[in-house]
Amino acid sequence: MNTTQQIAIIGGGCAGLSAAAALVEHGYSVTVFEASSQLGGRARTVVVQNNDLMQLLDNGQHILLGVYDATRALLKKTGVNEDDVLLRQPLQIRMLSNSAKTLFSLKSINYLPAPLNLLLGFLFCRGLSLSERINALKFMRYLKQTHYEIISDRPLIEFFNSHQQSDNLLSYLWEPLCLAALNTPVSKASTRIFLNVLKDSFEGKKSNSDLLIPAVDLSQLLSHPLSNYIRTKGGVIKLNHRIRALEQADNGFNLETRSEKFTFSHVIVATSPARAGDLLQHIPQLKLALERTRHFDYQPIYTIYLQYPSDTRLPHAMTGLNSSLAQWVFDRGIICNQKGLLAVVVSAEGKHQKLKQDDLALRVAKELNRAFPHLTKPLWHKVIAEKRATFACTPNLTRPGNKTALPNLFLAGDYTYQDYPATIEGAVRSGIKCAELIEKSSVKL
Repeated sequence: MNTTQQIAIIGGGCAGLSAAAALVEHGYSVTVFEASSQLGGRARTVVVQNNDLMQLLDNGQHILLGVYDATRALLKKTGVNEDDVLLRQPLQIRMLSNSAKTLFSLKSINYLPAPLNLLLGFLFCRGLSLSERINALKFMRYLKQTHYEIISDRPLIEFFNSHQQSDNLLSYLWEPLCLAALNTPVSKASTRIFLNVLKDSFEGKKSNSDLLIPAVDLSQLLSHPLSNYIRTKGGVIKLNHRIRALEQADNGFNLETRSEKFTFSHVIVATSPARAGDLLQHIPQLKLALERTRHFDYQPIYTIYLQYPSDTRLPHAMTGLNSSLAQWVFDRGIICNQKGLLAVVVSAEGKHQKLKQDDLALRVAKELNRAFPHLTKPLWHKVIAEKRATFACTPNLTRPGNKTALPNLFLAGDYTYQDYPATIEGAVRSGIKCAELIEKSSVKL
């Protein structure tokens, strides 16, 4: 290993930080450049002001899965005890109507081994007819027999229709899962990528399908322990350092900010695909990589925070809502002791994008009041709109890998982890892969 190599990582989100943590662990000299004043990328905590109070809110309500081994291992490496920061729940899906009626309920039978825990969960779920439950079980058996693989990718709705999945199954189960996992409507979503997520969640250990809900804010969960670990191991993190130019040099690459110039032997570009394209555009050898970073469509995620009196509590930490703008509601009091605070998630494109934020919050508050009649008028609200939260995970989407035509330049980010949609786990795995590629090239030297 050549520990004298100087490695630059452009971007301080989950991909960049995971790459940095893996490299400094093995003695590499690493500098992380982050354009903003804080780390975390799309998984960060923001400060908002409500009247005279300053409030810490996540820029979105994230959920991890038990199968997210890379993220969990990263937390462990940085000294984080996941039992202290994640609320673990066996897979449970509850869908309420606007009239407070339970339309659907599916719960993993946790005392049984996999896959019986989920098969019996489907058999005894509420809200489906016997024939619908049997069709769901036949569908799950088919997926297992085919190892969750398909010959050619196509829109997910076509795949469900070809397997006699009813309107109720689509509305109560498959569409909510697709939106939660891919942030892309079933009419547009990739069947192959959705099945990859199902396979990882439903195969193997029964804990793979557990829901892991952050019980602390996202910065405490990820960026703070990662940055502490990187700095403790000798890494450098430069905030408010936007890289304006990336050029080849005789001994590697030159990076320029507004006021400084740096030279590094290796570079990992761990930004959004659009930003990566801007950085690569002046390097002729990266024409293919450039093309593959500029054709993505994007999907939004809106998170509507509603503060109710501190004694307000919902029956469950997480509940789905059917036939409403609001898709999932999280009780932050149960999850992380933010008493009376509810977080409502609206994923993917839809008519909510045409509403003003105050109107959207009012609409969501009315929907919640119909689903949970005990709720009073919220004390305040805050809408956080990530309009390009994820890439649209569509069939046969061409995505770049981590390697580029230049041996010492790599791409990291959830969009490069080709087996998964845009997730924290995909970002983490991509960063770790870039670090492994650098380590392998060092061994060859």
